[in-house]
Formats: sequence, structure tokens, C-alpha cells
Amino acid sequence: MKNIEVDAYRVDSEIELVNLDTREDLDSSDKKLRRALENIRIELGEFQDTMYAHGKYSVLICLQGTDTAGKDSLIREVFKDFNARGVVVHSFKVPTELELKHDYIWRHYIALPAKGKFGVFNRTHYENVLVTRVHPEYILNEHIPGIHNVSDIDQNFWDKRFEQINNFERHIEENGTIIFKFFLHLSKEEQRQRLLRRLALRKKNWKFSPGDLKERLIWDKYQKCYEEAINNTSKPHAPWFVVPSDNKKAARVIVAAILLEELKKYKDIREPELDDKIKANLEEYKKQLENE
Repeated sequence: MKNIEVDAYRVDSEIELVNLDTREDLDSSDKKLRRALENIRIELGEFQDTMYAHGKYSVLICLQGTDTAGKDSLIREVFKDFNARGVVVHSFKVPTELELKHDYIWRHYIALPAKGKFGVFNRTHYENVLVTRVHPEYILNEHIPGIHNVSDIDQNFWDKRFEQINNFERHIEENGTIIFKFFLHLSKEEQRQRLLRRLALRKKNWKFSPGDLKERLIWDKYQKCYEEAINNTSKPHAPWFVVPSDNKKAARVIVAAILLEELKKYKDIREPELDDKIKANLEEYKKQLENE
């Protein structure tokens, strides 16, 4: 299987999505990809166990992508070997009435993973500079001072949001949250094929929404919004990774491999040492139990 070079997917300079590949097969068969993923996710699960014992870091994984990009199946497959208590997934839908009474980051902040755990955001705080940018009328539901109609929402408004998001991520990173942001880069043609499969397979019908077809009509606008959001918010402490996602199995391996390779860099994450007094008496404790 082709080696996965993390830096090939990391965004550390300005990108144009139209120039980035949407398909990567890693020169491998489906069987080899499945085996590679199994090996990586076992190591990830072991890392989470150690991170829990260490108790000073958490990991936040942000997944963004168009409809049918494969976010749900990626979560299911990559984290399959985790302790169920070690990973928490949040899928953010249309804001509730309560959520709209707070600032737009509030619902994401309260969903952050506790130290020792992985948190996965299936769609993220970036929806607030993506969907709302394509449909700025949604911003009016937030009742922001000074924003009375769509004409009040200018480029300066979005620039401030990018700054606010960068500040949010810097704050949580400085307090022990390791941040990964993945954009699952799907081609328009592959999305069309996946939508057709949803219509053809009865067990997949429930996933289809006529709204998906309406959003396809403004595909290029969405791509530009994704591009600008990524370019404005990919930082060393909270990098974006653009993952070719026309091949779901390869995309899962790429995401898992990036996570494992980057997390291994945290050499301070290790199981705590036993207290010297306890360590000195291990044999005595063992005898007590054996003699019961």
C-alpha cells in the first residue's frame, strides 16, 4: 500500500479546491485498505486508553463535507475499536430555540470532549461560515445586534467570524485540546452517484432529501465558501486536512493514519507512574490477594 504522507493533505498555504484531487486509492485493494484500517484503529484505541490515564489532553476531530461525503460511515469505521466511553460523537443539526438564544459557538463549546476523551463533531462550528454564508438569511435567526437584514451581512462580518473561530480554537488548544479538522473532498459526479444509490436502495431511502438536489444547484458557491473558510482558519495549532473522498475506504485509512501519526508526536502522553510507596509494596499486595 502507498505510504500516507500527512503533509500531502495538510493545508499550510492557500489552496484552490478545484485543483485538489477528490480520489485517492492508495494503490491498494479494498481488502488491504480494510486490513490497514483495522491495524490503525487498534493503535488509536490504545492511545486513547493511555491518554485517559494521563488525563491532561483531549482530542477534537471536526468533520466537514458535502452531503454523501461519508462522514457517518467514517466515524463508524475509524472508531470501532475504541472503548465506548472514550469517544463521544455530536451531530449538529439546525440550531434549536435554546441554542439560538446563545452565541453561535456556545453549543459547540459545551460539547467539547473531556480530558482523556476523543470528541467527534459531525458537522461543526464551521457550518456558521458555510451554510449561513450560502444562505445568509439564516443569520437573522441569531438576533445579533446591528444585523437587521441580509444587507447588513458584509465581508467584514465573515472576516470577524473567521477571527472568532480562530480565537475559539486557540483557546481550547492552549487548554489541552488537540484539534484535527478534516474536509472530505468529494467530486460533484461522485455525489450524484451516491444520491442515485440512496434512491435505488430501499434501506438507504431515508437518507435522501429533495433539499440535497437544491443544494447541488449551488455546488460551486459551497465550494468557494469551503475554500475561503479553510484558507482563513488552517493554523499550526488547528490544521485543516483535505482528504480525497471519492473512495470511502481509502479516505477512512487516510484520516486514521493522520490521527495516529500526529498523536504519536505527543511524547508526554504516557501512563502515570505508580507512587513509589505503592510500587515498593506490589509484591506484598499480590501476596495478600493470593492468600485470601
